[in-house]
Amino acid sequence: MSDLAELSMTEAADAFARGEVKAEALARACLARIDAHNAKLNVTVRLDREAALDAASAADHARAIGINAGKLGGVPMMHKDMYYRKGKVSTCGSKIRKNFVADKTATVLLKLDAAGAIDMGTLNMAEFAQNPTGHNAHYGHCHNPWNLDYCTGGSSSGSGSGVAGRLFYAALGSDTGGSIRLPASICGVTGLKATQTRVSRHGVMPLSFSADNVGPLVRTAKDAARFLAITAGHDPHDATSAPEPVPDYEAALTGDIRGMRIAVCSTYFLDGADAPVLAAFEAALQVLKDRGATVDYVAAPSMPAIATYVSVLSRVEGAAIHANWMRDVPQDYAIHLNARLFGGYAMPGHYYVEALARRGPLLKQFVAETLTGYDLVATPTVKTRVPTLAETDIDENPANWSRFMAVSANTRPFNYLGLPTISIPCGFDDRGLPVGLQLAGRPFAESTVLKASDAYQRATDWHRRSPLM
Repeated sequence: MSDLAELSMTEAADAFARGEVKAEALARACLARIDAHNAKLNVTVRLDREAALDAASAADHARAIGINAGKLGGVPMMHKDMYYRKGKVSTCGSKIRKNFVADKTATVLLKLDAAGAIDMGTLNMAEFAQNPTGHNAHYGHCHNPWNLDYCTGGSSSGSGSGVAGRLFYAALGSDTGGSIRLPASICGVTGLKATQTRVSRHGVMPLSFSADNVGPLVRTAKDAARFLAITAGHDPHDATSAPEPVPDYEAALTGDIRGMRIAVCSTYFLDGADAPVLAAFEAALQVLKDRGATVDYVAAPSMPAIATYVSVLSRVEGAAIHANWMRDVPQDYAIHLNARLFGGYAMPGHYYVEALARRGPLLKQFVAETLTGYDLVATPTVKTRVPTLAETDIDENPANWSRFMAVSANTRPFNYLGLPTISIPCGFDDRGLPVGLQLAGRPFAESTVLKASDAYQRATDWHRRSPLM
């Protein structure tokens, strides 16, 4: 294998399981990429180099004596710096938590450990996971590996940039308004937000009680399927986690989507979309049709209300979570985050209650509009071309606000609805930056979402393309 860093997560795990590659070789391939490219990408926060090599050596020894290493055995990963590991600092991308030492380990990290994954450390992110572009005033901005002047998407900025740059095989992100799917789209990788409650949030810094999700940024739909199967399921430490049985997601990846029906909303998700994005989106729909799917355009009159209510939920719940710090140390927040949190305190309580009360009826209405007779809803993940860091820096220039918020217009609604949603690469814009295809399904229909994504990736190679750095 000429460049181990180019393997997908499942390819690396399966090669290790077959004895074709050593875990230490996988770790050293990732560390070499980090050494070569991290200075310009600004991806890592804490790199546990020696611990990773020790863990890889132990994995090699265990395999040599016949111990089953697990479905992710020997695979190096890094994770957004808001997943707590007992005894380790978790900054959450903030000045406030720069010295915070966790007293517990996130359930999702424990599940990855049990599956044999090698945790190499933590990744840069937007401050407290609260912006869609990945800017960070405290630890420096991450950079897009396709062009360093452009944003990575946020808030899982280091996760998206690092997986795209082949610095590691997989990374945890979090998604409250698109923070997995946005960096996946903008950096050209695969990012999955499962159904709300599908994956435990225990040991993860919260942003919004009603909209937070845990999930992976990886190379392929197959990677996402394996990752989800390992991390999903009820957790007694998280009362909100669903008791729904966890299926074999990889078994659903047959490549056969003949007869699958896909809806495209004729309004909202395509409104104001840039021409290069629309061209890539329409080409992606044609690929799905060529594989046997039917694509129809439908109306979704529920969308204006959905788009409004999701902003109310995240603003008010974020303000509640940060209330003590906002009273005691408001100066320690970046300018834009301070302003966004203060806005949450100005919203009347009945707006918040209304947003909660309308959630169920609007989910029912949206499903009736788009998924009655259909298996999936398809949209561009980001309807505009990838912006530069300068074009979306609202601390330096508040006039960039509309450009900043436009990034997440197509992802936020699915957090309010709680539906399983994925972003997969589907091309490049006229400036050579990635474009993402977003697919959403019914609650707990991750298998359908992954099946369609895998079928698309069998017919295309966008997910195989890596930045020339």
